[in-house]
Amino acid sequence: MQRGSVGFRVLAYLSAAVAVVGVVLPLLPTTPFVLLAAYFASKGSPAFARWLEGHPHFGPAIEQWRLRRAIPTRAKILACSMMAVSWILLLLMGFPLMVLMISGLCLLGVATYMVTRPSY
Repeated sequence: MQRGSVGFRVLAYLSAAVAVVGVVLPLLPTTPFVLLAAYFASKGSPAFARWLEGHPHFGPAIEQWRLRRAIPTRAKILACSMMAVSWILLLLMGFPLMVLMISGLCLLGVATYMVTRPSY
């Protein structure tokens, strides 16, 4: 086994673990971590990649992303909502204007990208 593949394997398992936690915790989006796990697994653990692709809960998200670059509507709504809540918390906690502007622009960019992807 090559050294690089060990790193990808570890990242795949960590991403999958966060995705599993996201299934249980409604505030943590699952889809982005499933996609990360699939990407890292494809580089470091083909067997784990096949398992993820065949999984009844995770497999459809991976397939839709690879075929159409599509994101589930529920994931879009949850992610955009959490980004808005995060930014509002920064505002309420009195973070400096520069932090608010930079974080707001980054979050707006991510939200724009997500919303413009196809849904399923």
